[in-house]
Amino acid sequence: MSLELKKRIITSLFLLFLLTLMFFYTYILIILLIIITIIAWVEFYALVSKIFVKNNLNTKLLRFIYKSTSLLYISFVVGLILMVEIKFLDFRVFIIYSILVSILSDIGGLIIGKMFKGKKLTKISPKKTISGSIGSFAFSLMLIPFFLNFIYIESIFNLVLITILISLTSQIGDLFISYLKRKAKVKDTSDLLPGHGGLLDRIDGIIFSIPMGLLLFNIF
Repeated sequence: MSLELKKRIITSLFLLFLLTLMFFYTYILIILLIIITIIAWVEFYALVSKIFVKNNLNTKLLRFIYKSTSLLYISFVVGLILMVEIKFLDFRVFIIYSILVSILSDIGGLIIGKMFKGKKLTKISPKKTISGSIGSFAFSLMLIPFFLNFIYIESIFNLVLITILISLTSQIGDLFISYLKRKAKVKDTSDLLPGHGGLLDRIDGIIFSIPMGLLLFNIF
C-alpha cells in the first residue's frame, strides 16, 4: 500500500468520525459547520484569486465580487438553517442526510463510471461520464431505506425526489469547483487534508447540497 493511499484512508476515517459526532451532537455539528465554512471560504478565495490574477483582472473588482457573493451565500445558508430549526425540533438529520447523499453520489460516480465508462459527461471534468452520473443517482437512492424511520415525510416519492435533486445539486457543485480549478490551473485547492488535497476538494458538492437539502425538506 502506497504512502499516499495510507494518508487518504486515515484522513477518510477521521472525517467519518467527525461525521458521526455531527450526527449525535448538535453543538458539534454547528461548530464544525462554522469551521468548515471558514476554511472553505479561504480556499475558495485563494482559488478565485488565482483565476483573476491569471486574467489580469482588477483586484478591487475581485474583492467586491468575492465578498458580495460569499456574504449572500452564507446568509442564505444560515437563514435556511434557522428556518428549518424553528420549524423542526431536530434539523441535524436533514443536514447529515444531505451530506451522505453527496458522499454516495461521489462514490457512485467513481465506481459506476470506472466500471462502465462510456460517453463523457462534460469537458469541464474529463473523468466524469454519463454512466457515472447515473451511478451517482443510484447510489444516493440507496440511503432512503436507512432513513425512513428518521425522516418524517408525507410519501416515499417525495423523499426520492428530494434525494435526486440533492444528488443533482451535488454533482453540479462538483463540476463548478472543477471548472474553477481548471481555470486556475491547479489540481487541489490546498494541501490541508493528506491524500485528499484541500477541504474544498472534498466538500465541493456538499456546500451546495446542504442548502438545497434544507430548502427541499422545508418545502416538502
